[in-house]
Amino acid sequence: MTVESTAARKPRRSAGSKTGTTRTTAQSADAPAADAPATAAQRTPTKRAAAAKKPAAKTVRAVADPDLVQLLTPAGRRVKNAAYEPYVADLTSDDLRGLYRDMVLTRRFDAEATALQRQGELGLWASLLGQEAAQIGSGRATRPDDYVFPTYREHGVAWCRDIDPTNLLGMFRGVNNGGWDPNSNNFHLYTIVIGSQTLHATGYAMGVAKDGADSAVIAYFGDGASSQGDVAESFTFASVYNAPVVFFCQNNQWAISEPTERQTRVPLYQRAQGYGFPGVRVDGNDVLAVLAVTKWALERARNGEGPTLVEAYTYRMGDHTTSDDATRYRHDDERTAWAAKDPIARLRTYLKASNHADEGYFAELEAESESLGRRVREVVRAMPDPDPFAMFEHTYADGHALVDEERAQFAAYQASFTDVEGS
Repeated sequence: MTVESTAARKPRRSAGSKTGTTRTTAQSADAPAADAPATAAQRTPTKRAAAAKKPAAKTVRAVADPDLVQLLTPAGRRVKNAAYEPYVADLTSDDLRGLYRDMVLTRRFDAEATALQRQGELGLWASLLGQEAAQIGSGRATRPDDYVFPTYREHGVAWCRDIDPTNLLGMFRGVNNGGWDPNSNNFHLYTIVIGSQTLHATGYAMGVAKDGADSAVIAYFGDGASSQGDVAESFTFASVYNAPVVFFCQNNQWAISEPTERQTRVPLYQRAQGYGFPGVRVDGNDVLAVLAVTKWALERARNGEGPTLVEAYTYRMGDHTTSDDATRYRHDDERTAWAAKDPIARLRTYLKASNHADEGYFAELEAESESLGRRVREVVRAMPDPDPFAMFEHTYADGHALVDEERAQFAAYQASFTDVEGS
């Protein structure tokens, strides 16, 4: 049996278009079509020749502009999109400044956490550098009664859910297993196991539907996690049971050291059509477009129209985590090309050009940013060490002889350090 890739088919020309707007065959019928015309590079997937076997650092990957929803260009110019414009039409100057503030403070927090790890204060850190718009735009699209299931990199979404950013650091410092009550802000604990949170989200969404609530659920995952069986199972259950869940994939181009094209033959958002629900690709560095598309997807879920897959097309500007070295597999030219699409820079340009913010505002925000950095450092360094014997508690409900023996051995081991410190 021959399987034809939908990415290789010529896209249809939208009916009644005066500008040559195209729409791919994989775009769902009930998903608003993007207004931007597709180029030849958008229609042809990037191919890696035999040279891909050479050291990756010597290979320059082309950064093509995909067929996506965009409301704010990298140059900071507003563009219209009839389908999604209504979802951001009511944004005020305060709202726009708020989105910018969210991204700036989230980036400042992330930079401080990275520095703390380099200084030995954290064991590990997963940076979101470059993905601020994808997280802030989608996070601000949620309602308080919606439920969020993150991975371990959704620091910006946590910020939008009013989680104290310092609470995110306890796990990475090794002093707790989470740091917050998930039900207080409808924001689940970070999930380290790749892809499993999509199953949790789908199950929760099925429960929401059975309860008759009009809230929605959103599950975050990366392009690498999209290859996991858990994600495929989540798509199946969500589709069959018409679960009110939005699958939000942050395609940051790299699953640690594996590029996206080594994991899929079609754009990720097109996978949704095989499960019977719409998929949309949005410019993940455009906070306005992300906000609009996510609002639309969440509204579908609340209205009983089932799941949606949103692919936020963005880029991981830093390493996968602080234990990674992206220079071993990525070329500097690629990072430079994406730096020109910086989500914060483009919104700042728009705010200034449209007189939504002045230099006084940016100066005040810079001062607030530095204050946040200082608070994060102080809180992390003041975090108390956990009780080393806590790991023996709650292992068995009624206790266990072997656990008691191991506790005694550990106590003797700990005591051996006392004499050294006292000498």
